[in-house]
Amino acid sequence: MHNPSSHPDGDQGGVFHATTILMVRKNGRVVIGGDGQVSLGQTVIKGNARKVRRLAGGTVLSGFAGATADAFTLFERLEAKLEQFPGQLTRACVELAKDWRMDRYLRRLEAMMLVADKEVGLLLSGTGDVLEPEVQHGAAIMAIGSGGNYALAAARALADSDHDAEAIVRRALGIAADICVYTNSNLVIESIET
Repeated sequence: MHNPSSHPDGDQGGVFHATTILMVRKNGRVVIGGDGQVSLGQTVIKGNARKVRRLAGGTVLSGFAGATADAFTLFERLEAKLEQFPGQLTRACVELAKDWRMDRYLRRLEAMMLVADKEVGLLLSGTGDVLEPEVQHGAAIMAIGSGGNYALAAARALADSDHDAEAIVRRALGIAADICVYTNSNLVIESIET
């Protein structure tokens, strides 16, 4: 998500929105994938960053779009909430969203997250959003980042095909990488059987 007021010329230097993260849940499998590009303004700083991770002993998948340091802070906070509420991803995410919205330090974090376990997939934002995707054409799909809308559109178009969740994520992220200059084709994909 782009916030034009955050920088005098309306550009955040590409840090906040510069990535694509996609989540697809279909036919008993949830997959989160993301690209590896890190951009600063119009310069590619790194091409193989790992923006998709496993948390809670591998039972939770998470991907972030935003400032890297902010995202790692959120990973740590989410991990702590998952330890406090084991096996309750929705509760942990709601508690994190409350802290994120109310805590003076966390409020300044510029990132969004997609998280999923066997039961649920959610989008988390600093405005207190904890959103679950609708199921359309047999799949639940969400995306974030600068190429998120391209990946979302591509994944929705592929949802009722006979492609599995991972194939949809790979193809949709490839399409986003072809369109979005802040997204590359160096993908990290993680999945959980549901």
